Amino acid sequence: MLMAHFRLSIAVRYRSRSEDNGRTQGGRTVGRIHNAIIVGQIVLAVVAVGHARGAEISADTQRCLACHRTATPGIVADWEKSIHAATTPNQGMAKPSLERRISAMSVPGEMGRTVVGCAECHTINADRHKDSFDHNGFRLHTVVSPRDCAVCHPEEDRQYGKNIMSQAHGNLNNNPVYHDMVAMTNGTQKFDDGKLSVVPPSPETTADSCNSCHGTVVTFEGVIQKASPFGPVNVSRLSGWPNQGVGRINPDGTLGACTSCHPRHQFSIEVARKPATCSQCHKGPDVPAYAVYEVSKHGNIYNSQNKNWNFKAVPWTVGEDFTAPTCATCHASFVVSRTGEVLGQRTHQFNDRLDWRIFGLPYAHPHPVDPDTTKIRNKAGLPLPTDLNGEPASAYLIDAKEQAKRRSAMKGICAGCHGSVWIDNHFERFDATVKDMNDKTLTATRIMLEAWEEGLARGLADNDSLFNEALEKKWVESWLFYANSTRFASAMMGADYGVFANGRWYMNKNTAEMADWLEFLEEAHGKDRKKR
Repeated sequence: MLMAHFRLSIAVRYRSRSEDNGRTQGGRTVGRIHNAIIVGQIVLAVVAVGHARGAEISADTQRCLACHRTATPGIVADWEKSIHAATTPNQGMAKPSLERRISAMSVPGEMGRTVVGCAECHTINADRHKDSFDHNGFRLHTVVSPRDCAVCHPEEDRQYGKNIMSQAHGNLNNNPVYHDMVAMTNGTQKFDDGKLSVVPPSPETTADSCNSCHGTVVTFEGVIQKASPFGPVNVSRLSGWPNQGVGRINPDGTLGACTSCHPRHQFSIEVARKPATCSQCHKGPDVPAYAVYEVSKHGNIYNSQNKNWNFKAVPWTVGEDFTAPTCATCHASFVVSRTGEVLGQRTHQFNDRLDWRIFGLPYAHPHPVDPDTTKIRNKAGLPLPTDLNGEPASAYLIDAKEQAKRRSAMKGICAGCHGSVWIDNHFERFDATVKDMNDKTLTATRIMLEAWEEGLARGLADNDSLFNEALEKKWVESWLFYANSTRFASAMMGADYGVFANGRWYMNKNTAEMADWLEFLEEAHGKDRKKR
């Protein structure tokens, strides 16, 4: 009945605006009178929906909904399906500790007694947002940042600040080595006068590629007017937008986007717990977590049985709500046994159950102490966590004690389904794979180092890129694609993926081709063969 009432109101509204435009009674436009009446009817319908759910909607959010049900109906429909629309912060804080989805002990002002709606998220902290602007009587901002979410979720925000993902934009774009790789990957090659060169990528290209996951810098460029069903309205003009990258730099100066994993406007814990969410950024050969998961035993069970799982339960009970881990089970979720034993606390740091950092760089190494990896310097002075010979920059990395602590935390998750011998043997195999792939990477790197030393390729010593020549690209593939894939396959039990699909075979094949290529280059340049 409520929705039927709303649809009738909208229909009458549109008819009023078209039929009565320009007609007046007593100096007032009839269409405007009708509009005001219908907006009032919509607001009443919104209020009724809120009360039907047993939770009050604030007057400010009611005003937002009155227009946005017409202007952006999909957004409103999404929000109506969310827990935010049905629960107040006070109700969330009143739940038993094991069942809480909100870490705040209190919230400011009257926020606790109304549901979390449009106004609660888009007007809070307005003075801290450079993108705040005047819109229909509100001072609001388009971009909702982690600081805004922290009003109700302060512990999650604190944890995410320790997460290397939060620094993903700067770690990529402010590191000259990585930034050069971005340019060589996204840039446009030109062939003139017998030489190949690279034109740097445009900001739009980088935003559409690497920074789609790593995050853009979202900048407020002023207010513009846009047409709407209600006439012209003020909206903010933003560069670097849209973006949901994990390291997005927001107009209020904060880092990250909660919507990377909890897409607006449902902000669903179910979505965040499903592997497809992680696949947005962890699918390609450089970070093949999702591809490996799909062929693993865990992935097989998930794909066969997940329709019967409960992805919304807090805490998440192994053997009852789910029967095989997803990405979130191992890296984020609050997991308990059927007897109530806590197997893993909820975390938004994501790497505090990981002892090895196994992707994105030539060699696997202990995780960095600081999520801002631009601070790291290896012995050669480069902002890399290892030297090119694999020696770790230990001063910047977690020590053996912290590694053991993190491994123990991960084993606690595994213990929900597996015995201790099974778990110990799995990690012994994984450690062996880490060593093997570091050794294989060192072999490929020695070939590359020889090419640089002999002047058969131009590297950093020549003030040139590490990533723009054919032999260099093969070297990058050896560790960025094949070593990474093999390590992921071992960590996640996707064995065949790490053999012939994209792993050991191609790693060895690529290294053999590099050795042949170096020999061809030496012969072409009249170089004497070195004994290897």
